Amino acid sequence: MGAQRIAIFDTTLRDGEQSPGCSMNLEEKLLMAHQLEALEVDVIEAGFPVASDDDFAAVQAIARECRRPIIAALCRAIPKDIDRAWEALSGAARPRIHTFLATSDIHLAYKLQKTRAEALDMIREGVSRAKSYTEDVEFSAEDATRSDWDFLVEVCTVALAAGATVLNIPDTVGYTVPDEYGRLITYLREKVPGIEKATISVHCHNDLGLAAANSLAAINAGARQVECTVNGIGERAGNAALEEVVMALSVRRDQLPYETGIRKELIYRTSQTLANITGREVQPNKAIVGRNAFAHESGIHQHGMLSHSSTYEIMTPESVGVRRSSLVLGKHSGRHALAKRFEELGYPLDRNGLDKAYKLFTKLSDQKKEIFDEDLLAIVQDGITSIPEIYKLKTVQAMAGTAMFSTALVTLGTEAGEVSETALGDGPVNAVFAAVDKLTGLSGRLLEFRIHSVSRGADAVGEVFVQVEFDGLPHGGKGASTDIVDASVRAYLNAVNKAIFARRNGKHATGGTPKPTAQEAGS
Repeated sequence: MGAQRIAIFDTTLRDGEQSPGCSMNLEEKLLMAHQLEALEVDVIEAGFPVASDDDFAAVQAIARECRRPIIAALCRAIPKDIDRAWEALSGAARPRIHTFLATSDIHLAYKLQKTRAEALDMIREGVSRAKSYTEDVEFSAEDATRSDWDFLVEVCTVALAAGATVLNIPDTVGYTVPDEYGRLITYLREKVPGIEKATISVHCHNDLGLAAANSLAAINAGARQVECTVNGIGERAGNAALEEVVMALSVRRDQLPYETGIRKELIYRTSQTLANITGREVQPNKAIVGRNAFAHESGIHQHGMLSHSSTYEIMTPESVGVRRSSLVLGKHSGRHALAKRFEELGYPLDRNGLDKAYKLFTKLSDQKKEIFDEDLLAIVQDGITSIPEIYKLKTVQAMAGTAMFSTALVTLGTEAGEVSETALGDGPVNAVFAAVDKLTGLSGRLLEFRIHSVSRGADAVGEVFVQVEFDGLPHGGKGASTDIVDASVRAYLNAVNKAIFARRNGKHATGGTPKPTAQEAGS
């Protein structure tokens, strides 16, 4: 018998969007919905149509354009909400009305000011009204985990009798713990007549950091739909993170014999799509999709990774769409990782060279939390080899504006004298990089561009770090100035001179994944 299928109900566009700072306009919601469709989630909860005209328009547009997944719309168990939800969903290929009502005594008393009997009547009427529009009706008992269990049995029984096809038992305020939640799901399965005809769904919040764990406990107890969000965004501390639930089911099939239809190799892309839309960067240590999820700094860990990745990784980065693991160099790193990184940068070191480099590296790592490639190349330049400055910046001028292409004039000093070149670009930094490429005859692919203020105030010095690929080999560069364009071209020239040095010394690399050239990457 094959593994049982768990439906993934994504509520990024509804509950997730309620997270402060994560609101989206119509175009952004459509972009995210299409990415969720590509990820192959089973259900997209597109919004709360009665909440606003914008929410209504978003649900209507997503229902019209996304034809593969079920499209759900949330509504309270009151007639005007249900009617509005159906109006928005009516063009969907696979519509679902998702109606809800609070069932805990604290919500009934203080929010709804209803008795239990009145609540049951509202559930019966609400689900029946939704059922008159579509066969697929989900009912949620808001704050279920703080509700009386026997009353929940009555709630589920009434919702089923009225036509609900999905029963959601949400941990609305992130209150429950895995063992308790599992027992609640088991209790309902045993006590609610005919519950096997419906899908049991769970919707967990992360107030105690247990959303994913609670969701998995509910699955083991018989739930077959998990409601979650990309990157775990949502009200307060957020929802169960889609990527965490899906990858837990994938990695621990020995303990969790279930499967989803999610295209796991698109998880990272989906995470980044959401981060780009909302402008909310994923926390570095976020499970699965954080930039540190496949990064290793400890020397012992790095040695193990270099021997075999399974020593410290329980899944491959490629399995979720991350290009590769990274060995982050810091004060805990060892010689193996340092030697490996110098080799990747085109500077394989012998034992004597590695000893010198390691001494400089440990000294620098006491001053900085993280060592970047440009720092390593500075170590090579300052302590191991002498990299000549083939090209020196003499002058740079750049013009930019909203109604014009940016232009740049760069003058470089060489052994033969001064040379100048002009170039156009998408932004002044892009233009000066293009001018340098013309002067040097090199074509750089910009891998990374970072800038930070070294000091305070309006006249602060800005430090620019770049990584540029020449001949398939990455080179770091660093420049500083009170003028950002000046700092940028100095950093780029720093990388150019290192590339020329590597080329003259036969340090070339081949292959690699194409990346945007300096001309393609706007600034």
